[in-house]
Amino acid sequence: MAATPATVALQRAGITFSLHEYGAVEEAEGTYGEAIATVLGVDPDRVFKTLVTMADGRPTVAVLPVSGHLSLKALARALGAKRAEMAAPAEAERLTGYVVGGISPFGQKRRLPVVVDGSVLAHDSVFVSGGRRGLQVEVAPGRLIAHLNARVADLLSG
Repeated sequence: MAATPATVALQRAGITFSLHEYGAVEEAEGTYGEAIATVLGVDPDRVFKTLVTMADGRPTVAVLPVSGHLSLKALARALGAKRAEMAAPAEAERLTGYVVGGISPFGQKRRLPVVVDGSVLAHDSVFVSGGRRGLQVEVAPGRLIAHLNARVADLLSG
């Protein structure tokens, strides 16, 4: 398997992780992320998506369960910003060096401020994109937070 910037970053940092490859995923019901959880045979609350956002015009990253929806107000509050919005897909790709659908919080082109949803702490390990579609990395939440120098906050809406 070819290395990705995410797997290289994890290896360089000495972080233990497991790789999980999967084939094409069809969205039956729910979201793409929930379909990935089904293919991997894990609870969707353990599979986290990486969203690129803009907080007061500054690029940031939110990491939250695929089963939840991001509250932009909660994200802005966590960052001490007045407002937050989703980054355009092309902007997200330019900032991270990854293709939408395969954006990993690890090994991004530019280190951006990261906020991780607090539900991450309820799990021994979580899954995040490994840097390309069809690849997830499983990592301990504490290592994810520490390596990304992430803030932890409640990010889910309703």
